[in-house]
Amino acid sequence: MDERSLLGQLEDLARRLGIEVRYEMLKREGAFTQGGLCRLKGQYLLLINSKAPNRDKIEALAVSVIRFDLSQVFMKPGLRDFLARFGKDEAASLEPIPQSLLQEPPEQSP
Repeated sequence: MDERSLLGQLEDLARRLGIEVRYEMLKREGAFTQGGLCRLKGQYLLLINSKAPNRDKIEALAVSVIRFDLSQVFMKPGLRDFLARFGKDEAASLEPIPQSLLQEPPEQSP
């Protein structure tokens, strides 16, 4: 699978998991950052450096989506294989996102 196809499939998967994916110019003083996942107002947001090479964008997306339960999510076998191989390398350094955070926050009255 080529990088462009993999990137597109990962973007689609992230969106289906409820992650908003945004490409923006990210600068960190004295260093380059590829981006990362955060939670903003109860929603997951993945900021990815628009100037990053595709390989780094793929890594940022993969690191983010493997934190979610993917067992019931449909994806092409090639993508599932990629994430399984990728996840073995990354799993030790990441904590899964708790189920309680994956649920929609209660709506607040005005």
